[in-house]
Order: sequence, then C-alpha cells, then structure tokens
Amino acid sequence: MCNFTLAPMVSYAGGSCPDMITVGDFNNDNQLDIATAIACSSLVGIFLGYGNGTFAAEITSSASALSSSYAIAAGDFNNDHLLDIALSDRSSTSFGVVLGNGNGTFQAITTFPTGSTSYSIAVADFNNDSRLDVAVANYGGNVGIFLGYGNGNFATQTTFSTGSSSYSVAVGDFNGDSQLDLAVTNAGSAMVSVLLGYGNGNFATQMTFATGSSPYSVAVGDFNNDNRLDLAVANVGSNTVSILLGYGNGTFATQMTFATGSSPFSVAVGDFNGDNQLDITVANYASDTVGVLLGYGDGTFQTQMAFAAGINPWSVAIGDFNNDGLLDIADGNGNGASVSVFLTIC
Repeated sequence: MCNFTLAPMVSYAGGSCPDMITVGDFNNDNQLDIATAIACSSLVGIFLGYGNGTFAAEITSSASALSSSYAIAAGDFNNDHLLDIALSDRSSTSFGVVLGNGNGTFQAITTFPTGSTSYSIAVADFNNDSRLDVAVANYGGNVGIFLGYGNGNFATQTTFSTGSSSYSVAVGDFNGDSQLDLAVTNAGSAMVSVLLGYGNGNFATQMTFATGSSPYSVAVGDFNNDNRLDLAVANVGSNTVSILLGYGNGTFATQMTFATGSSPFSVAVGDFNGDNQLDITVANYASDTVGVLLGYGDGTFQTQMAFAAGINPWSVAIGDFNNDGLLDIADGNGNGASVSVFLTIC
C-alpha cells in the first residue's frame, strides 16, 4: 500500500472528439499503447507508447465506412496474434472491425449491421469456441451478439432485449457457472440489466437492478473480496457511481452510491494504491476532472480525489504505461482534441 496520488496530466494532441479510448500493444513492442475512436470523423487514432509513460505523436487509420467512430475495443479477431480494433458508429446502425498490421496501422474497415445506434462494445468468447465474439449495446433497447468466425468476420447479430436507451455493456461470470454473462446500463430507465449466458452465444431474459440517474457506463470487479463479481455504474444524471454487490447467483444487492464529479461518463476498475483492494476511476465530463475513489475492500469507497483533466473527459482506461508496476490512467478529452495520461505516484 502506498500514499497514492496522480502526477499532473500530460496531454497529447489528437483528432477532434477523441471520445472513447482503449489500451493495448498495437505494434508488438511489449509496451502499452492508446487507441482512440475519433468521434467527429471516421478515424482511429493510435498513440504508441515508449514504455516510460510517454507516447509518440498520434497516427491515424481510416474507418471510412463509419460516420462517427465511437465505442472502441481491442482483440485478436482473426487469430494472427496481432491486435485488431472494433468500433461502433454513433451516427449510424453498424459496427466495424479494422484488422491490425502489427505496427500501429490497420487495414480497411469491414462493417456489420446492428439495427440501431450503438454506444458500447465488449469483446469475449461467448460460445466457447476459442474465437472472439462481440457484444454491442444498441441504444434502441437491446444487446447484439456477433459470433466470430476467427477470420475477422462475424455472423449476423442475435439480439436480446434490455431496458430503455442501452448505453454500456460489460462482461463477467455473475452466477459462477463458468459461462460469461452481460451487464448493460440503460440510460433511459435508470437501471442495469443482467443477462445470464448459456455458453452457446445465447442469453436468458434480463433481470434489472436500479441505479442512479442516467447510467452511462458499467465496470466489473470484486469490491468486497467475497469472490463474487460486483458492478460499478457511472450515473451521469445524479453525479454518482453505484456499487451493486453480487450474490454470486446472478442477482445483486440494492445499490450503494458514492459522489463523483459532474457528469461521470465513464468508469474503470483497478488497484491504484497497491493495497490489493479494487479502486474506481471516473471521467467527470462536466467538471473536467478524472476522479479516483479508493476502495476499502468491503464494497465501500473513500471520498473521490479529483485531478484536473482536459476539456470534457469522456472515457477512462487503465494500464501500467511506465512499467513501474503501478496502474496509470488515460482519458479521452471529447472536446479537447487530446488524450491525457496520469502516472500514479506512490
């Protein structure tokens, strides 16, 4: 355990509206890089990491079939041991995949219809065939499952109903049957849906649990050390993060809420202070801060510590960017045309 704080942000100029970000090694140098979906265009931005907490200038790849790149997730979709990227389109009804070349650049995009505007993507193997699949939160009120063929292509989506205005999707085994389940935030109905997976790409009818107002983002972790997965939900409308402790059977306790900054658009989970307890970080869009809530290990959290970010931080991602064994934080500044990196100091 350490006396946690974050170093002042270092920002890197990027394309306009780098709303959503993810982390991975996109050039196979064993250093973490940052990828952004540039929402005001049809581009992917890549910041290659040097392994010391600094990053090269952005390089961009086209995702020209999309009107507005938004949600972003990384995975090896064609089994060539190179990271690829999946992107949703917030102005259309499709998601796309750009296959990686292994040097930080990508091939032409292939798109797949979703039937609705999509705001979130999660990547996992939902049918146990050792090929990555994609789950997409469709704003029209469902989650779409695209089963992967292992060559970069996907079967036509199968949809499962969720609540109103589905915004974010996360993956975990919530009932201990070794099959992956889904959690989906429903921004229009102030609840999170849980869909238990059968392990064949199909899911049971949703169960719903109340959250704060306008839940935009959901993350998964064991916050009270009972070996059962819990949920953290960022509530834009109530400026809180909800913690729903899992019972291990797919159901969850009534939420506990903890104050954040204004309009927390995104939440991520990690142990930032080295005490072996999970903590939470949020992107506070309207207060231009990144918040960190250190966990006590019993499902409760300390008062948020806020750190100045760029203009309108939209999403957060975590990784050890300087190889010191401590988790760091990156955020995409939606209206700041930049990505900011916060190195952890202990």
